[in-house]
Amino acid sequence: MTVMQEYWQQLLAGVALVVWAIRVEAKTKSNAQEVARLWTQRKEDQDTHRESRNATNEMLKEVRADIKELLRQNARE
Repeated sequence: MTVMQEYWQQLLAGVALVVWAIRVEAKTKSNAQEVARLWTQRKEDQDTHRESRNATNEMLKEVRADIKELLRQNARE
């Protein structure tokens, strides 16, 4: 009992250190999961944007072809 009375501050600091380490580890795991979720969301966003760009490019190809056809028709007249 005298050991506890002499070193209670150090024991309390040790317990506080263990509790703090556990909280830090839990926060680190939480952050790692959030980062993984953000990477997945980023990939999905990139795929969506890629599809959108492809659709826009196809539309522009059609417009370009229509303009060329109109220019050909005007050149013949």
